[in-house]
Amino acid sequence: MAVTTETDHARASDAAVLRAVAAGDRSAFVELFGRYAGRIKGFLMRRGASEADAEEIVQEVMVAIWRRAASFDPERAAAATWIFTIARNRRIDLVRRARRPEPDPQDPLFRPDPEPGGVARISAAEREARLRAGLAGLAPEQRRVLVAAFYEGLSHGEIAARLDLPVGTVKSRIRLAFGHLREAIGEDLAGEFGDE
Repeated sequence: MAVTTETDHARASDAAVLRAVAAGDRSAFVELFGRYAGRIKGFLMRRGASEADAEEIVQEVMVAIWRRAASFDPERAAAATWIFTIARNRRIDLVRRARRPEPDPQDPLFRPDPEPGGVARISAAEREARLRAGLAGLAPEQRRVLVAAFYEGLSHGEIAARLDLPVGTVKSRIRLAFGHLREAIGEDLAGEFGDE
C-alpha cells in the first residue's frame, strides 16, 4: 500500500482543479488563481522582474492557463511544474522584448522610395515598350525559355525539365534570345538584364 503524502494530495488537488478549469469551470479558475498568482509573482520577482512586470506576467500566465488547461498532462509533470514553466517562458519572452530595440522611424529602410519624376516615368514606359517589342520579335522557343528564366525565376535545369529539352539547348536559346534582344532594344537596356 502506497503512502499518500501531503505533497501528493496537493498535486492531485491542483491537477483536479486544472481539469475543472479545462472544462470551463470559472470557480475552479478563481481557486487556481488564488493558489498561484502570489506564488508566481514572488517567483518572478526573485528572478529579477520588477513588481509591475511580475504582475503583468502573472496576468498573461493565468490567461494562458485558462486557454490551455486542456493541454496539461499530469503524467508528464505536476500541475505546479506546468504552471511555473509557463511563467518562466513568459518571463523569457518579456526579457527578449526588452532587449529588442525599438525601430527608428527615421531609419531610411522604413521610408518608401521616392516616386519617380515625370521624365523617369516616361523613360520607364519607353523602356518597357521597347522590351515588349523585343520579346514579341523573338522566336517562340526563345521567348518561352527567356520568360521562364526571368519572369518565372526558373533555373536552366527546371526549364529543361519543363520543356523536355537538354540543359545545353536551354542555355543556347537564352543566349540567342539575348543576342536578338540586344539588336532590337539596344545594348544599354539589354545589359540591365545580364546574360548568364
